[in-house]
Amino acid sequence: MEYSTKAIHGQVDDTGKGAVTYPVYLSSTFLQEGVQQFGEFVYSRSANPTRSALEQQVADLEGTRYALATATGMAATAIAFELLQSGDGILISDTVYGGTWQFVNELFESRNLSYELVADFNQYDFSQVASHIKAVFLETPTNPLLQVTDLEKVIGRAKAQGLLVIVDNTFMTSYLQRPLDFGADIVVYSATKYYAGHSDILAGLVVTNREDLYPQLKLAHKLLGAILSPFDAFLLSRGIKTLPLRLEKHQENAQLVAEYLDQQEGVEVFYTGLSHHPGHAIQEQQASGHGGVVSFVLDEETYDLEVFVQSLTLFGFAVSLGGVESLICRPATMTHESYSTDLQERIGIRKNLLRLAVGIEAGQDLIEDLAHAFDKARQ
Repeated sequence: MEYSTKAIHGQVDDTGKGAVTYPVYLSSTFLQEGVQQFGEFVYSRSANPTRSALEQQVADLEGTRYALATATGMAATAIAFELLQSGDGILISDTVYGGTWQFVNELFESRNLSYELVADFNQYDFSQVASHIKAVFLETPTNPLLQVTDLEKVIGRAKAQGLLVIVDNTFMTSYLQRPLDFGADIVVYSATKYYAGHSDILAGLVVTNREDLYPQLKLAHKLLGAILSPFDAFLLSRGIKTLPLRLEKHQENAQLVAEYLDQQEGVEVFYTGLSHHPGHAIQEQQASGHGGVVSFVLDEETYDLEVFVQSLTLFGFAVSLGGVESLICRPATMTHESYSTDLQERIGIRKNLLRLAVGIEAGQDLIEDLAHAFDKARQ
């Protein structure tokens, strides 16, 4: 069955009442038959019918045995990190989402956990990894510089050293890229983004095929209370049904925008769909597309960045991505403001770097909006 069909028909049926869409069970608690007779649902923090239906829908799409729906993307990441024990360390890409870096930078030490930033996993020598390192956390493409990690090679090398591999697949979704197929142990998502697709909920997902890991992940999910509400589960399930259609348009527009930006004077573009991107060939091999995020640097002598941003009318100035509308943000002061100035400079998050979350509007309208901003901002 094709992905787009699964996205629509992947939910369990209702209890014989004929509802086309699975109902929203808002109840916090459920009646039990007797002192020794407990049903599948007892208390909604542990399990809720609407959330469980969503989790089955996601597992079917991901091709996994297990899925957990969480309150946010950061909740999904936090649950994955709960597998680490006191004294453990983790390898993490130095250009991950700013919230993920802030989590390890500010919360790990008090838990007697440590982390090591890796500039390029493709070049990392896993044979020299320290004994306390137990896991790898990576994004590909990375946020916001869109660096590509060779999943097959890197996961293979990490697994050869006995490391747990966690991949944040938010930018791609399983529609475009399936890290579990390359041997990843856990995949996490901010489902706020493409899965939900309408900028109206916060949500996260944790998926795995590991039968030995799932009970620990499920326990953390329940005890941390990091659960997705029933109504948000309904909205996420609804969003998933149009994911393939939306993502195809996101990609089409992103390619158009990236090619336009690439032709402009004083603009450096980061998008894996461009043939000159250093990770283009790997991305073509391991994914079925390039996603809807485009980053670029404006030459400060050629353009006034503030005027450029303020001159846009279709690209709203806001964080996040994956909604139907186009957005623009400045990572140095927004998504990655938690990074120190020194770290930002070292990894290439410059003050004149902008990130576009390209929406599903008419592509030519987006080009005209950008062209207008370039004209206004030229110095």
